[in-house]
Amino acid sequence: MQKIKLGITIGDINGIGPEVIIKALSDGHLLKYCVPVIYGSSKIIAYHKNIVGDPNFRFSSVDSVSNISYHKINVVNCWNDNVNINLGQVTEDGGKFAQIALEQAINDAINGQLDAIVTAPINKKAMSLAGFQYPGHTEFLSDRFNVKNTLMMMVSDTMKLGLATNHVPVFKLSEHINKEVIVRKLQLLEKTLKVDFGIEKPVIAVLGLNPHAGDNGAIGEEDEKIIRPIIIESKKKGNAIVMGPYPADGFFGSGQFRKPDAVLAMYHDQGLIPFKALSFGSGVNYTAGLPVVRTSPDHGTAFDLAGNNAADAGSMVAAIRLAIDLVRNRQQHKEDTDNPLKKMADKPTEKMA
Repeated sequence: MQKIKLGITIGDINGIGPEVIIKALSDGHLLKYCVPVIYGSSKIIAYHKNIVGDPNFRFSSVDSVSNISYHKINVVNCWNDNVNINLGQVTEDGGKFAQIALEQAINDAINGQLDAIVTAPINKKAMSLAGFQYPGHTEFLSDRFNVKNTLMMMVSDTMKLGLATNHVPVFKLSEHINKEVIVRKLQLLEKTLKVDFGIEKPVIAVLGLNPHAGDNGAIGEEDEKIIRPIIIESKKKGNAIVMGPYPADGFFGSGQFRKPDAVLAMYHDQGLIPFKALSFGSGVNYTAGLPVVRTSPDHGTAFDLAGNNAADAGSMVAAIRLAIDLVRNRQQHKEDTDNPLKKMADKPTEKMA
C-alpha cells in the first residue's frame, strides 16, 4: 500500500511534544505505513533528541515538504531563527513557533501535499501571548480549512466520544445548547462513524445536559424540550440508532458507555473527564468534519515533565496510528462510493411485478 504522508506539528517547544514525537517514531515500525514529516526545526528536534538519548532516532532535514525522503523521518525547517528553549515554562516563543509550524503544515495540507496532520500539544497561555486568537486547535483548524461544522471527538479502544460544544465556559452553556447545534453535531458524528470508522449503521448514545438528564423537567427543561425530541426525530429517520438522553453519571458509572458505537456529550468536561479517567495515555483527540484527517494526543504540554525524559509516548503513537487508519478508511469509502458495481450490489433488488 502507498504510504500516508503524515505531517506532525512540533507543538510547544518548551513542553513534551518534541519528546513524545521522537519516542513515537524511534522504533521505525510506523515508518512502514507512513512518511513522517515533522514541522518545526531540526535544531529543536536535535536538542530534544539529546534529552531522549535514543540513537535509533534519525531524521532528514529539509526546507520543504516537496523535498522529503519517503524512507526516512523528515523535519521541515519552518524557521531559521535561533530560539531559546525554556523547558517547562510558558513563553511567547513557545506559542509563536508552535503557530508557525501549525500554519505551514495546514498550508501544505490545503495544497494536497499531506494526507493527515497530527498536532503535538500547545499551551493556550503561550499561544495567547503570541497573538493566537483561538481557544484551541479545533477552532483554528476549522477556520483555516473554512469548515463551519466540525466535531471534536475523543477516541480510544473502548470509546468514541463527540462534543456538542467545545471550549465554552460552563455558565454560558445554556446559550450554546439548542436544537440546531445538537442536530448538526449528531449528523456529523453519524457521518464520521460511517465514513471514517466504517460503521454501517452506528449506535449513538446522547447524554443529557442537566443532572439526572433533567429528571423529567424538575432539574432544567433542556433535556425534555430540546434533546429528547431530537432523539425521537432521529429514530424516525432510521439512518442511525440514536438513544437517550442518559444521565452522564449513571451512564459512565454503570458501564453503559461500552455498548454504543459512540457517545455525544453536551459539553467539554462532561465527556472528557470520564474519557480521560478511562483512557488517559492511550486516547486520541480527533477533529471530525475536516477535509484532511487531524488527530492529536489526549494530553497537554506537561511542562512539569519537560526535559526529564519521563513523558509517555503512548498517546502520540495512538494518534499516529489512528490518523493512518482514518486516511485508509476514507480512501476505501471513496473507492466503494465511486465503484458502480459496488453501488449496484448495495442497491436493494426490485421485485418483479
